[in-house]
Amino acid sequence: MAEKTKKTSPAEFVNQVRAETSKVVWPTREETVRTAIFVFIMVIILSLFFLGIDSVFGAAVAWLLTLG
Repeated sequence: MAEKTKKTSPAEFVNQVRAETSKVVWPTREETVRTAIFVFIMVIILSLFFLGIDSVFGAAVAWLLTLG
């Protein structure tokens, strides 16, 4: 048989959310800026990588189409 779970009142839910939110370790402004810069750099690097891969495959397909 399935156990019936206890219902939580809206007030108790809000209290639980506040309690859990107080346990969160929020990043400092410096950590947030550093992470954002890192993400920006990685996006640029990966976009250039995929641009290169796409260009190579595009050139290969164009070359293959000229053979026929």
